Amino acid sequence: MAPTGQVAKKGSKKAVKPPRASGGKKRHRKRKESYGIYIYKVLKQVHPDTGVSSRAMTIMNSFVNDIFERIAGEASRLTQYNKKSTISSREIQTAVRLLLPGELAKHAVSEGTKAVTKYTTAK
Repeated sequence: MAPTGQVAKKGSKKAVKPPRASGGKKRHRKRKESYGIYIYKVLKQVHPDTGVSSRAMTIMNSFVNDIFERIAGEASRLTQYNKKSTISSREIQTAVRLLLPGELAKHAVSEGTKAVTKYTTAK
């Protein structure tokens, strides 16, 4: 409401900011995608009182990205060999068996199967 004696102008706004000097748009920081929060959650499940440095987190993030690319690449090759166009859980499982050594592959397959089962039952 306008003070007595003054009339508010039609279409006036409370605070008008001057235009920005550089282009006029607000700059947003580009997001960096990372597995950091997930790595941290798993760490806390396994060792609740243990922390992780930012350098260690960077190394772990690189490791996860590397393994992801290897598994995806191998699964892609498997789909091409079988003349299919879709990567299914079967191709992922086979890729994991081919890439990871012995006991690690067995654990990865069992955890993956458990995750897929949990996902399909929740759907």
